[in-house]
Amino acid sequence: MAFTLDKFALQGKVAIVTGAGGRKNGIGEAYCFGLAAAGATVIAADINLAGAEGAAARLREAGYNAIGAQVDITNEASIAALAKLASDKFGGIDILVNNAALMVEMDMSKGCIGADNAEWDRMMNVNVKGAWLMCKAFAPQMIARGGGKIVNQVSAGAYPAASIYGITKLAVVGLTTTLARELGKQKINVNAIAPGNTMSEAGASLTPPGSPFRAMVEAMCTVEAVADPEALVGALLLLVSPAGEWMSGQVLHVDGGLVIRP
Repeated sequence: MAFTLDKFALQGKVAIVTGAGGRKNGIGEAYCFGLAAAGATVIAADINLAGAEGAAARLREAGYNAIGAQVDITNEASIAALAKLASDKFGGIDILVNNAALMVEMDMSKGCIGADNAEWDRMMNVNVKGAWLMCKAFAPQMIARGGGKIVNQVSAGAYPAASIYGITKLAVVGLTTTLARELGKQKINVNAIAPGNTMSEAGASLTPPGSPFRAMVEAMCTVEAVADPEALVGALLLLVSPAGEWMSGQVLHVDGGLVIRP
């Protein structure tokens, strides 16, 4: 059978994107718009309710079906409330994008040894445990609907890990491969995207033009060293649509050729 572009269509699917409204020009909102453009109904979720509702309003203004919702991904009761909302309004979800994470909130200058226990625990709770709890809560809905897609957000900063942030993202790679094995027979594909230096509000604050780190990245990348969040959307649509049905347990590096792996 010949491949057709309708393999990327998401009509009738319901998607949740976490970290969808907390910052300006964010990856989460770009993901929401990409999913909606492909036909999905989108739940823009964030710990910042006003940000989530703002993202959903912009989606609706563009003619898409979307709602905003608050969720604290470290709190099981908060996640359960989001799961109930999704079930009550839409009958459950088909796509989960675990995008929410801490990055700029970590004081990188202390290094790993210099960080205190509270900093370590906070990063692990949000970046790793939060993704795990979301998967635990929403996998049953996907199974009940005949399958689904989970995409975890990792980072070029995990290859190799050189900070607590990088350690957390490498752990999420492990979560991705573990759940791909565990959930595959229930027709749930689990993959990850590892972004490079995106010009989201968070990314721009870490690597402004002229900074030493920006110069290093520009020297290492095989193509463009920086990109807008929309540059990640194509990879996301591949992983959550029928076009990527035969992919699971994979990490797609979308980073301008910063990380090159066989």
